[in-house]
Amino acid sequence: MYKRILLAYDGSDAGQKALLDCQEIAQWSRSELFLIAVMPSAMSFVGLEGGVYDIELEEREKQKHQAILDDGVRRLSGIGASARGEVVVGEAVDEITKYARKVDANLVVVGHKHLDSWAARWWRGSISGALIEHAPCSVLVVITQ
Repeated sequence: MYKRILLAYDGSDAGQKALLDCQEIAQWSRSELFLIAVMPSAMSFVGLEGGVYDIELEEREKQKHQAILDDGVRRLSGIGASARGEVVVGEAVDEITKYARKVDANLVVVGHKHLDSWAARWWRGSISGALIEHAPCSVLVVITQ
């Protein structure tokens, strides 16, 4: 039985569908819900010899990710579920697996949208596929078209 569910939430259509599915599973199993929004690092590289750190860009991105996360928590609260949320910074698969270990999650839920072209699938890669390989627990991939 799933007692601690982690949802990696980005506010996309796939993420919103995953949120609804996650809520149903949590109600059915009386689970604790945790939401995270994974924000990429604001470090941007200029040339081969160094990088430039833009603190204003990082703060704007953090506010954007926090707003998405707050919306997800609010949606769950609106239908009677309680959840805790946190914005984390880094590479998605690493941060999701690290957070799953931190909260001792039994299930990780992610949304996934099928990409139409083989080039798009190749270029983007699959976070959900990599997550299945690295997660410390079961992974539910909620698919949208």
